[in-house]
Amino acid sequence: MRLQLTLTASQTHALLPVNYQYPLSAAIYKIIERADSGYSAFLHNTGYTVNGKRFKLFTFSDLRTPFIIQGDRLLMKARNATVTICFHVPVAAENFIKGLFMHQQLDIADYKSRVQFTVQQVEMLPVQVSTDMPVLLQPVSPLVVGKKNERGNYDYLAPGDADYVYWLLHNWKEKCATVYSEDAAAMFQQVAIKVINANKARSRLITIKAGTPEATQIRGFMGFRLEVTAPKEVLELGLNAGVGLYNAMGCGCVGIR
Repeated sequence: MRLQLTLTASQTHALLPVNYQYPLSAAIYKIIERADSGYSAFLHNTGYTVNGKRFKLFTFSDLRTPFIIQGDRLLMKARNATVTICFHVPVAAENFIKGLFMHQQLDIADYKSRVQFTVQQVEMLPVQVSTDMPVLLQPVSPLVVGKKNERGNYDYLAPGDADYVYWLLHNWKEKCATVYSEDAAAMFQQVAIKVINANKARSRLITIKAGTPEATQIRGFMGFRLEVTAPKEVLELGLNAGVGLYNAMGCGCVGIR
């Protein structure tokens, strides 16, 4: 399921952290926890597991609002913003999840500044995919793809790298295995991905837990597209849960273009 939230800041000229992804993720978890602590704890601590890896099957887009960059802050030029939040949940749970966000407060804060938003509107966005022809997916938040090096850390790949599609598919297939078990291997025999406009990809460095000893930097890319041919279940999983790495931190959210 995909929700578009319309937000209104409590003050004018609000200052957001440039690295707002981690505090926004925490704010979303907090809203879920107020209504269903069990589901929140599952997402945060457990998630869906395959081969020792955990996936939360949840992601969100960049905040869409006009702003001016001021150092490590974003000065909002308007009080309103929108964000798309995506969950891979059963159809029976969709209205419950939608209801969680109605008229809630959503705080985005770090060690330096705090912005309080009120959720003014929640709109369910349709997820309609066709397997008759390739689908164009465009990142609406930085898409992170990486392969582990000998130190156990990720080497982040650009869309034009030779191994990019292989590692993107590898991660997508692992996510699929958490939902569809042994059927995932058969599904991915029908999957093909082509990178479009790799030369136009824009790099963005994101700091998770900025200003703390646990700060971590990850690199994602936007400004390109993925031409994907895949079964409906695979495409829906990518749209509902994100593609690539660090989806629950607001990376790899994609839309159909």
